[in-house]
Amino acid sequence: MTTDCLFCKIVAGEIPSEQVYSDEHVVVFKDINPKAAVHLLIVPREHIISLNDLEERHDGLMAYMMRLLPKLAKEQGLDKGFRTVINTGPGGGQLVFHLHIHLLGGEGLSGVGFSRAV
Repeated sequence: MTTDCLFCKIVAGEIPSEQVYSDEHVVVFKDINPKAAVHLLIVPREHIISLNDLEERHDGLMAYMMRLLPKLAKEQGLDKGFRTVINTGPGGGQLVFHLHIHLLGGEGLSGVGFSRAV
């Protein structure tokens, strides 16, 4: 845990969040500024700054998080699909420097930065 990291404090329970899932690897909670009807953040318990800071030892954690995403989406009723986003670094739009994956879906998704395939 990094003492000044917002997500580390959420993971530690020092800052409240609207959690939807938690286990020994990750904490999943609702984004406080949702960009779609469903907007969750999947945050590893381990403090990893960004994708740029991943090491080979994180391979299992990343695979775990990727496999968790469809399960979370289904639990949220996103049967028609969902979007995932990982912002990396200031130029990539990362605001909290603790690796996290955005899971977005449902109403309002079409207006979020990407066009749908035709």
